[in-house]
Amino acid sequence: MFIELEVIFNNIGSFKEVNYSFSPEGEELISSDVNVISRIENRAGIVTFKGKANFVLKALCDRCAEEFTRDMTVDFEHVLVTELQSDDNDDFILVENMKLDVDSLIREDIILSLPSQLLCKEDCKGLCHICGANLNEKQCGCKKPVDARLAVLMQLLDDDN
Repeated sequence: MFIELEVIFNNIGSFKEVNYSFSPEGEELISSDVNVISRIENRAGIVTFKGKANFVLKALCDRCAEEFTRDMTVDFEHVLVTELQSDDNDDFILVENMKLDVDSLIREDIILSLPSQLLCKEDCKGLCHICGANLNEKQCGCKKPVDARLAVLMQLLDDDN
């Protein structure tokens, strides 16, 4: 969705509510439409774009490999400008031709806000590294392997019994 912002950039105190939904194509982790509730506002000549994006995350757990879904909310805030003084400034969003591509900006915000490790729950126990059992569902009877450097000490313990 492109939004025309010439009126907002040229009139201090003007604002626009942007509430809509879009379907993020090509994003496998998002299993629903993204619902956006936002506001673009010119306050004292500074144009800001802030709001929330709500969606359903669908992913495989990085520890136990089970599929899970979770409702997510991403808060965002950007300062919009029509020109940049230098190319290496990431604090501002350049709005070319007074039109803002809201979908791609929010899609980028969502991707950058996702955690580096996706877990089905905070205390996911993962899989047994020996037999592969899901430790969230049952405890396996596997014995932890002894470090070869400590095997001699284990023999001392066995000799005492």
